[in-house]
Amino acid sequence: MIIYNVTINIDEKVQQAWLDWMQTIHIPDMLSTGKFIEAKMSRVLVDEEMGGITYSVQYTAINREMLQQYYNEDAQRLRQDTQQRFGGQFVAFRTELEVLNIQQNTVERATEYLFVYGTLLERDVRKLVFTRELDGRKDLLSGYRIHRNKVSGLYPSVEATGQDEDQVNGEVFVVSTKDLKRADQYEGEAYTRKRVLLASGTEAWVYQEKSD
Repeated sequence: MIIYNVTINIDEKVQQAWLDWMQTIHIPDMLSTGKFIEAKMSRVLVDEEMGGITYSVQYTAINREMLQQYYNEDAQRLRQDTQQRFGGQFVAFRTELEVLNIQQNTVERATEYLFVYGTLLERDVRKLVFTRELDGRKDLLSGYRIHRNKVSGLYPSVEATGQDEDQVNGEVFVVSTKDLKRADQYEGEAYTRKRVLLASGTEAWVYQEKSD
């Protein structure tokens, strides 16, 4: 792909009229030539010594040949239209950019909450399970208590009592669905994951021993 970048410094006195014209007339006219598949307009965040306000408009063409067709068939007409409307009130320069590679962020967004009260309270254990530190805070699980019997004789679990005075201290962490799958693997077949409402009002996941 080729990016045809046009950087324009426009006089502040006509900036709003020019901006409206660009968005409603000029950019649609550029796209209607059929030479570009996309246009992106941005304001350049810089204080110009020369005054005025600077914008960048990036038009995407599928290849260099398509951009050349624009130069041959459409550029003169569209540039003349700009000059007739705003001549002497702007400065523009143009740059061609060849897109070599596009990479996107593949990190899944953290949109779930996980309440922990046992081994996952330990920072080193969390890093081992999730491969990073998580964003968390202290919270309470009301109406539950730590079960008197440990899973496999080693690990704690919680049980519901329905009594408000029963509370389990722990921490709630912001996690992604991929993080939850990691936690599922860590907790293993002996635990099941269920949604609960914490004292803070946060709806979170918690692990407890599977019932027979």
